Amino acid sequence: MTTPQQVAKGDRLPESSVSITRTDLVRYAGASGDFNPIHHSESFAHEVGLPDVIAHGMLTMALATRLVTDWVGDPGRIVEHGVRFTRPVVVPDDGKGATVELSGKVADVAEDGTAKVNITAKCADQGVLGGAYAVVRL
Repeated sequence: MTTPQQVAKGDRLPESSVSITRTDLVRYAGASGDFNPIHHSESFAHEVGLPDVIAHGMLTMALATRLVTDWVGDPGRIVEHGVRFTRPVVVPDDGKGATVELSGKVADVAEDGTAKVNITAKCADQGVLGGAYAVVRL
């Protein structure tokens, strides 16, 4: 568990690497109810101009959020969160899927006992979330 005395501006969160496979997309679709064919049909994805099936944006956002909740130890400590979806996570049908690399850095520690964490999410060396951040209660 993270306490205010332990956190300083510039601190880095432990990095994380998460693989997303087509099976993960099926599981997420079932759990979320999001059965948009861009997440499971190659032909439909190509038809609408995508290079291949893509991961659900909310799944990518959840993975980024988990980086922070793992760090603070309690999802209830997130008081604010935001992201922009800048690039889709393309998930090839090769059994390996796509790997999302996640990192975070404390941008500010406030006197009210909160900290802002900037989050970076990359896939194939390209950012997939822009302006991703979380404000956490320490």
